[in-house]
Amino acid sequence: MNTMNTTPTTAEAFRLDGIRALVTGASRGIGRAVALAFADAGADLVLSARTSAALEDTAAEVARRGRTAALAPADFSEPSAAGAVVDRAADALGGLDAVVHNAGILPTGPDGTPNVAPLQHTRQEDWDAVVTVNLNASAALCRHAHPHLKASRRASLVLMSSVAGAVGTPMMEAYAATKAGQVSLARSLAVGWAREGIRVNALCPGWARTDMTSFASGTAPVSDWLMAHVPMGRWAEPEEAAWAALYLASPAAGYLTGQALLLDGGLSVPDGGLAGIPKPASPFAEV
Repeated sequence: MNTMNTTPTTAEAFRLDGIRALVTGASRGIGRAVALAFADAGADLVLSARTSAALEDTAAEVARRGRTAALAPADFSEPSAAGAVVDRAADALGGLDAVVHNAGILPTGPDGTPNVAPLQHTRQEDWDAVVTVNLNASAALCRHAHPHLKASRRASLVLMSSVAGAVGTPMMEAYAATKAGQVSLARSLAVGWAREGIRVNALCPGWARTDMTSFASGTAPVSDWLMAHVPMGRWAEPEEAAWAALYLASPAAGYLTGQALLLDGGLSVPDGGLAGIPKPASPFAEV
């Protein structure tokens, strides 16, 4: 069970010195930012994404911070990928103390562009692909990570969910459903694993400026419409989500488990927190 012999200082409470961490989806966006934040805080890392080549830049930045960065490339659409990644991480680091599972997908077209469309206009295979990567692989990763985390005295697991799992998200139904599933999974595991000293939380970013959301952030009418629903009126930066993940994995959150931390600029406040805030017409109104 996680115990501490002395109370850390405030600065020490946000450090990860000696922590052995696995970060998935670490090649870009929030996952890359998490990896660098963890390295800055003293963690050694195993980084996962689809290919080793995609991870080289992140690994180089981690090394520049004086920390270890081993690679565990994997395609989480493959049933055996999650177990292989966990095994590689535990072998490379001599165990695991923290896991941040950030890898996830939206349905995409043949050119790789996100396929944002109402459920009735999508294919079952699109739904299945998102469920396989976002939810099934999450469960598999947690299952395989459990014995390693149980052996740690500082165990923390963070599932990167989304505000989409907490509010109605038309045209992204498969993504939203899997992100809600991750929140439920985190809560159930938190209760089931608490007496083993493993903390489990979900982090739910709102609209963050990443490659995945560039289809929206780079299109003024869509971006303006989305930001009109965010009381703070702006996109989140990947580093802001990374700092929240760092908190969840750090001693500062030592009594926090089973929670879904909404990092969304107020989007999920009941009624959107938007009373009296005018909103432009939806650019999807004709879809």
